[in-house]
Amino acid sequence: MSGTWEALTDPTRRTIVEHLARGELTAGEVAALFDASRPGISRHLRVLREAGVVEAEAAGQRRVYRLTPGALDEVEQWCREVRSFWGQRLDALDTEIARGARARRQGQGHR
Repeated sequence: MSGTWEALTDPTRRTIVEHLARGELTAGEVAALFDASRPGISRHLRVLREAGVVEAEAAGQRRVYRLTPGALDEVEQWCREVRSFWGQRLDALDTEIARGARARRQGQGHR
């Protein structure tokens, strides 16, 4: 399992990523989104940074966080593959349902 996947296993970190997907935030702004201690949020940000999901830039006394470009490419690729797998199976199911409905209609006409 890659560091990205491991970092995203935690719901707080996923929520942080969702907020950063909307734009940059300072560590204080991220912490203000949660009912958790600032040190706890700092640990989450560190995990995300070490996994390469987010990057931080010093801006005076503050650290500004943003998503790392391409960091979620692996996750996106996996989602595409799974979506394709299920899409093909659901299409086949639709076809079988339509065949069954057609067969029932044709069977009713022979009575």
